[in-house]
Amino acid sequence: MTDTIEDRARMLGTYIVENKATVRAAAGRYGLSKSSVHKDVTARLNRADRNLYEQVRRVLEENKRERHLRGGEATREKYKRLHEKE
Repeated sequence: MTDTIEDRARMLGTYIVENKATVRAAAGRYGLSKSSVHKDVTARLNRADRNLYEQVRRVLEENKRERHLRGGEATREKYKRLHEKE
């Protein structure tokens, strides 16, 4: 995937910022665990690329503020699909 952990952290951070992605989405995209992605973009990225870290932090804070909305939407979609099958 990448040469170093710092490179991986930069790659994940860039993906999150460019796509306004969640940690879960980045983990799925790169086949990593959510824990690994979170550790990379918080602790490791902070040391490797402070500017990118700040951008990622803002995206993650926005995602956190909006998570209740996404959760509600996912539930609506789930029941919509269930009712369509009936």
